[in-house]
Amino acid sequence: MAFSSSGLELPAYLWCSLNWPPYMAPTSGGQYHWISMLAPRWTVRFLSYMCGWLTVIGWQATFATACFLSGTLIQGLVVLTHPDYVPTAWHRTMYFWAVTAFAVGINLAGRNVLPKFEGLILVVHILGFFAVLIPLVTLADTGSAKDVFTQFVNEGGWSSQGLSFFIGLVGCVFAFAGGDAAVHMSEEIQNAPVVVPRSIFLSVLINGLLGFGMLIALLFCLGDINEALASPTGYPFMEIFYKGTGSLAGAATMTSIVIVVCICSTTGMMAAASRQFWSFSRDRGVPGWRLWSRVSPTTLIPVWSVVLTTVVSVLLALIPIGSTVAFNDLVAMSISGLYLSYIMVACLLLWRRLTGSIALTASAGETVNTIAAKLVWGPFRVPGIWGVLINIFAILYAMIAIFFSLWPTYSELTVEMMNFSVVGTVAVILISVVYYLLRARRVYQGPIVETVPQ
Repeated sequence: MAFSSSGLELPAYLWCSLNWPPYMAPTSGGQYHWISMLAPRWTVRFLSYMCGWLTVIGWQATFATACFLSGTLIQGLVVLTHPDYVPTAWHRTMYFWAVTAFAVGINLAGRNVLPKFEGLILVVHILGFFAVLIPLVTLADTGSAKDVFTQFVNEGGWSSQGLSFFIGLVGCVFAFAGGDAAVHMSEEIQNAPVVVPRSIFLSVLINGLLGFGMLIALLFCLGDINEALASPTGYPFMEIFYKGTGSLAGAATMTSIVIVVCICSTTGMMAAASRQFWSFSRDRGVPGWRLWSRVSPTTLIPVWSVVLTTVVSVLLALIPIGSTVAFNDLVAMSISGLYLSYIMVACLLLWRRLTGSIALTASAGETVNTIAAKLVWGPFRVPGIWGVLINIFAILYAMIAIFFSLWPTYSELTVEMMNFSVVGTVAVILISVVYYLLRARRVYQGPIVETVPQ
C-alpha cells in the first residue's frame, strides 16, 4: 500500500507510475500537474488550480458531447431505415442516456475489463474502416479531383471563404480535442513514461490516416452536395452511403459500424474524464474532494468520480430537449476548456525551453518534476529549434481554435442561433475563482506527491 503526504491511502499501483525514472510527468492530473512543474514558484498554486478547472469542464463537456453525438447518430439511423419515424427532442435524450449507461457499465466492470475492451474496439475500428470504404468507393459514382480540391462552400453566409473556413474548422478541432486522454490513465499503466507517449502518437497516426482516407473517399463519392446536406437523418454521410451504394441495407450496415465505433469511444472518454476529476479531487481542488477522491478497494476504480461524471452527463442530456443549439454551445465549451489548458502548458513549456530550465538527466535519488524541484526531460522530446517551433505552432493552433469556437455558425444572428459558450466558460472560471478565494486557497497546495514508507 502507498501513502501520500496528505495521509490519504491509495493503492500501490497508483503510485508506481509516479516514480518510474526517467519521466516527465505521467499522472492522471495531466495539464494542471504539468503547470505545477513549469510555472514560476509564486504562481504555481493559482495557475495549476485554474488549469485543473479548465480541464475538468473541458473533459466533462467532451464526454457529454460524445454521448450526445452517438445518440443522434442512432436517431439518424432510425430515420434512415424508417422514413415514417418522426424524431423528437426527448428521443435524443433517451438515446443519450443509453450511450452514457453503456460507458458507465464498461468503466465500472473492473479495471481489467476496460483495456481488453479498448483493444477489441481497435480491431473493430480498423476492420470497420475497410468495411465502409471498400463498398463506398466500389459502388458509388465518383466526382472529379477538381471538384474535391477546388470547390468550396460557404453555407454560413460569411463575408469571405477564409472566414467560413476558420469557423468550419471547429468540427475538425473538436475531433482532435482530448488527445490527452491516455495521460489521465497514467497511474493505472505500467511504464507510463514510455507507454503513454507511444499510445498518443499511435492514436493520432492511425486515426489521422484512417480519417483522412475516409474524408477523401466521402468527398469523391459525395454526389449532390445539397441533397446530402438536406438529409433528414441530420448527417450527410448517411445520405452519401445510401446514394452511393444504392442499398438501404448496405447504408444501414455501414452507418451501424460508425455508430458502434462512436459509442465505444465514449468508454475511453468516460475513463479519462472521471480519472482527471478524481486526480483533481485527490489534490483537494474541488468541493467535496473527500468523497470524489475515494477509490474502490475491490475494483481499484474511482467509483465516485465515475458517478459524478455520469450525473453531469445525465443532467446535460436534458438541454437538447429545449434547444439543440444550446447543447452545441457545450461542444464549444469542450474546445475552449481543453484548449485553454493546452495553451497554458505549451506557453510555460516554451518559456522553460527558451530559458534552458529543463535538464537531460537527474542524479540518483534526486527529486525531480514536482513543485519547485528540478525539471528533467522524459524519454520522449524534440530537442533544439524544432521543439521550439512545435511549441509555437501548438500555441497558435490552440488560440485559433478557441477564438473561432466562440463564433456562431451563421452570419445572420438570432437569439436562438447565438453562441453562448463564452458565457458558460467564463461563468465556470469565475465560480472557480470565487471558490479558490473562499476555500480552495487554504486546502489546495498543488499536486500531492506520493511517497512509500522505507
